[in-house]
Amino acid sequence: MQSGLKSKMVIAAITLGLAMAVPVAGMAGDTIKLGVAGAQSGDLASYGLPTVKAAELVVAQYNAKGGINGKMVELLIEDDVCKPEVATNTATKLITDGVDVVLGHICSGATKAALPIYKEAGVVVMSPSATNPALTQSGDYPNFFRTIASDDAQAKTEVDFAINTIGAKKIAVIHDKGDYGKGLAEFAKAFIEKSGKAEVVLFEGVTPGAVDYTAIVQKIKRNNADAVIFGGYHPEASKIVSMMKKKRMKTTFISDDGVKDDTFIKVAGENAEGVYASGPQDNSKNPLSAAATEAHKKAYNEDPGAFYENAYSAALALLNAIEKAGSTEMAAIVKALQTENVDTPVGKIHFDEKGDAVGVGFAIYQVRNGQYVEVK
Repeated sequence: MQSGLKSKMVIAAITLGLAMAVPVAGMAGDTIKLGVAGAQSGDLASYGLPTVKAAELVVAQYNAKGGINGKMVELLIEDDVCKPEVATNTATKLITDGVDVVLGHICSGATKAALPIYKEAGVVVMSPSATNPALTQSGDYPNFFRTIASDDAQAKTEVDFAINTIGAKKIAVIHDKGDYGKGLAEFAKAFIEKSGKAEVVLFEGVTPGAVDYTAIVQKIKRNNADAVIFGGYHPEASKIVSMMKKKRMKTTFISDDGVKDDTFIKVAGENAEGVYASGPQDNSKNPLSAAATEAHKKAYNEDPGAFYENAYSAALALLNAIEKAGSTEMAAIVKALQTENVDTPVGKIHFDEKGDAVGVGFAIYQVRNGQYVEVK
C-alpha cells in the first residue's frame, strides 16, 4: 500500500508541476507524513477503518490542489487493534518512519498508551473518538487534540435522557473495566447520584470477551433496574442486550458511542431494536458533512462508518494547521489549532487550550427498524 501510494504522489506532483517546489522552513521532508493509527483489524475494526477512509479522501483532496506549501501529503497507516500494548509499538513505528502528525488513535486506552511516545517526539496527535476526559483535562499531553466531546459530556447526555426523558428511577451502571468504559460509567454514576431523582442500584464491571454475561444480567434483574447505562464497546453490549431480551426483560438499555455503530446492530440482530446510544451530534444539515458523506459513497460505494465525520474533520484540522503554520513543528501546529478556525463536517471549529474541539457535542440515538435514528 505504501509504495503504491508514494508512486501516485510522485506522478501527481509532476503532473501539477510541483517537482521543483521550493522547500518551506520547518517542513524539511520530501512529503508531509500524516499517520493514521487505530483498530483496522479485530473486533473493533469497524471503528478504525472509517478513519483510514476519511484520511484517504482528505489527503486526495489536498494533493489534487497541489499539496501543502509545495509538498504532497503521504499517508502512513498502522493498525493497533485498539490494544494499549500494540499501540505503543504502532506509535514507535510511526515515529521511526518520520511521521509529522497523527490522526488517531481510536480507543482511549490505546491513545493513552501511545501519547507519551508522541509527546517525547514532539508530534501532534488528534483523535476522532478517544473520549476519556483525562486525555485533555489532565494537562499531561499538550500535543493531544480531539474532534469529539469527552465522556463527562457524553455521560451527562445519557443520564439526563435516562432520568428526564425515560423517567428511570433505578439505574444499573455497567462497564467493561477499560479506560473508556469505566471512565464513562463513573461519570454516569456521579451524575445520577447528584441528580437526586434516581439511584444507582448496581455498579459493576464485566470482563471483555467473556462468552456469557448471565451473571450480570441476573443482577440487573434482581435489582429491579428500569434502565441500564453501559460503558464499553459493541461486542459486550450485543451479548448483554441479547441475554436481557432472552430473559424477556423490559429494562431500557442505554449505551455510548462505542455501541452507536452499525456493527452492533448486525451482531445483536433483532435484539438491538429499541436500544439507545449516545453519539456525535447529527451534522447532516452541514453542507460539508453532506459532501464528505457523498465523497465516501462515490469512492467506496457504501455509507461511511463510525466516527467518519470526526475523522474527516480531524484530518482537515491537522492539515489546515500545518498549512497555516507553514511548519510541521509541534509548537507551530498547536498554535494554529488553537487560533485558526477551520470548516469541517462537524462544524467550524478550533481547539481550546486543553485540546478539546469547541462546539462539538453528543445526541441520543435509538435503533429503529435496524438503524440508528436520532431521538429528537
